[in-house]
Amino acid sequence: MSNRTYEPTEPRSVAFIGLGVMGYPMAGHLVRAGHRVTIYNRNPEKAARWVAEYGGASAPTPRLAADGADTVCACVGNDDDLRSVVLGDAGAYAGMRAGAVFVDHTTASAAVARELSALATDRGLHFVDAPVSGGNVGATNGTLTVMCGGDEAAFAAAEPVMTAYAKAVTLLGPSGAGQLTKMVNQIAIAGLLQGLSEAIAFGERAGLDMRTVLGVIGKGAAQSWQMDNRGPTMLERRFDFGFAVDWMRKDLGLVLDEARRNGAQLPVTALVDQFYAELQADGGNRADTSSLIRRLKGDSTR
Repeated sequence: MSNRTYEPTEPRSVAFIGLGVMGYPMAGHLVRAGHRVTIYNRNPEKAARWVAEYGGASAPTPRLAADGADTVCACVGNDDDLRSVVLGDAGAYAGMRAGAVFVDHTTASAAVARELSALATDRGLHFVDAPVSGGNVGATNGTLTVMCGGDEAAFAAAEPVMTAYAKAVTLLGPSGAGQLTKMVNQIAIAGLLQGLSEAIAFGERAGLDMRTVLGVIGKGAAQSWQMDNRGPTMLERRFDFGFAVDWMRKDLGLVLDEARRNGAQLPVTALVDQFYAELQADGGNRADTSSLIRRLKGDSTR
């Protein structure tokens, strides 16, 4: 449980759709920040558990959860999951009042963000694509970084809600810009983790005390969040936590699809994606992304 404190903000009526590893604590922070929260989750038992833990209310469909809400937030799995909770007679758009804002925290494609934004405009609604970075630890502690795309008025309306679970919320451009920024984030992380894996494996082969080495180089130009937080666990070969390989492969698939559309050259990203595919094939689907080092050591991911 997070010990964070909350800045006073005007209470809003908020719906939250999707209580996965990220959404569950994010929705909880909304209650703790004083908002009136109604949740929807396709697993009703999990929804009931959330209500028992945090209070608030649960609805049987996204439409009913969104009814009367100022802001509707979602954090689901992929493009198709997002469409399934937004569109149709039981979808959130069908229940939202004119002028309400839909905030999508799913890591999805820029194309679906633009699609749903256009449909929102047709209905007199607003849409902000707002993928997050910080993993389940950031969600639990309320310290996520949120990368947003959309118009300024919609962002301004939704920003006070997002600050309940984020340390930084930034508008980066029109619809799709948030998703594209998350892709930049994942490109950087994939390459960094492969470099960190090679560095650790090299140092171990050279007979160095790598815990001391990481402590030294972590005070210089090589420092990164991954080195500080994943370097020690990589040395211990602990990977049963964090951002799963399956999730990274989904994200890198979005990245590589977008690169094919815009012509960007991503040779290292494509290679690391193949490395993650090898880890999946060896049973490492749910291991943390830092498990890349196992390829270099010949370790089994099972």
